[in-house]
Amino acid sequence: MRGLFTLLVLLALVGGGGYAYYRMNNATPPPKWTTDKVTKGNLDLTIRSTGTIEPERVIDVGAQVQGLIKDLGTDLSQPTQAIDYNSKVEAGTVLAHIDDAIYKAQFEQAKANQELAAANLQNNQAKLKQVTNDFERAKILWVKRAQSDQDFDAAESAYESAVAAVDQAGAQLAQAKAALTQAQTNLDYTVIKSPVKGTVIDRRVNIGQTVVASLSAPSLFLIAEDLKRMQIWASVNEADIGRINIGQAADFTVDTFANRVFKGKVSQIRLNATSTQNVVLYTVVIDVDNSDESLLPYLTANVQFDAGRHDNVLLVPNAALRWKPRPEFIDPTDRDKFAKRAKTNPTPATTPATPKTPDTAKQNRGTLWVVDGQWLKPVRVQIGVTDGVSTEIFPGEVAADTEIITGEDREVAADTGGTVNPFAPKVFGGKKN
Repeated sequence: MRGLFTLLVLLALVGGGGYAYYRMNNATPPPKWTTDKVTKGNLDLTIRSTGTIEPERVIDVGAQVQGLIKDLGTDLSQPTQAIDYNSKVEAGTVLAHIDDAIYKAQFEQAKANQELAAANLQNNQAKLKQVTNDFERAKILWVKRAQSDQDFDAAESAYESAVAAVDQAGAQLAQAKAALTQAQTNLDYTVIKSPVKGTVIDRRVNIGQTVVASLSAPSLFLIAEDLKRMQIWASVNEADIGRINIGQAADFTVDTFANRVFKGKVSQIRLNATSTQNVVLYTVVIDVDNSDESLLPYLTANVQFDAGRHDNVLLVPNAALRWKPRPEFIDPTDRDKFAKRAKTNPTPATTPATPKTPDTAKQNRGTLWVVDGQWLKPVRVQIGVTDGVSTEIFPGEVAADTEIITGEDREVAADTGGTVNPFAPKVFGGKKN
């Protein structure tokens, strides 16, 4: 009997030890929190945007008449080369010639018609002079009753007809002159010239190509007037446009010069907003000095607008405002309250806003989490502006150097997935082979 009792005690001790060993090796380890501290510092506010670098002034040179491109003008810097991309031009530089054979013929015809109209006018003026003399004599004879009324009427009619003929010939001459002017203009249009000094950034025509001028002039050359002065056309969200002002400083980078920061100033806020997928965007024009001509047209610019600075304020990382713990780690006295708030407000104000003024900033609230013994306690804070990395919080709830949680370290041993066999051999404190 005593032997049986001893055996049962031994079995109980072995079972208890095995169970304790099993719990020791399979118990869920306490969570590890990643933390940061509330700091005090300066917050530089920026508005980020992207845009395209554009020449400050671009002239689209077209054709006023239609015809075959006979040849291109000569590049001023390379006399043996024709006008092409990147060619420098002066005001009046010949860019191209359209075949002028038809327009020359029209000009010669208009010139001949003018000469004919001038001769016709001269002829009618001579006739008017003769008829005028006849009419003056007829008036004298008619007063003396030396001429019949019928002859007087005929002389008067001839005079009036001669006057009308001169007026008609004069109108025909004016019409011929206008036609000659038009023919001369069309002939001049066959020589396409640059209206400004600048650089050809696009050539859209080749020798032998026929251009057709219809309702709108076809575009042949695109000339940037001054590549030393550029602009950025940046798209700014409607939520940020209220903090953009004329003269405001803006920094930007381009991918091709990733380590160089360029400077610019806002010169225009265009009112013709565009809406894409319910996102309203405004175009903001930024003037840029490009004296070294390092910036090329149509590069993509990553823009940061200087929207102000908040000095000596409390700052927390944005991750701390976004993070939310699992309910089992929350202090029981706050758990129900937090769960109720999360239920009524599925998207709590834990993401920092970018308000327009400090007054509206005080209306935004967020939640920080701190360790209190074995539990986590929420701390409600009033949040202000953000630079995308850190957010301003207003004094009162937490102080500088307060340790706050930014996340949970959820690293789990590779052998904790699925059911664990308590009798399987393990390396103490390590992983199963």
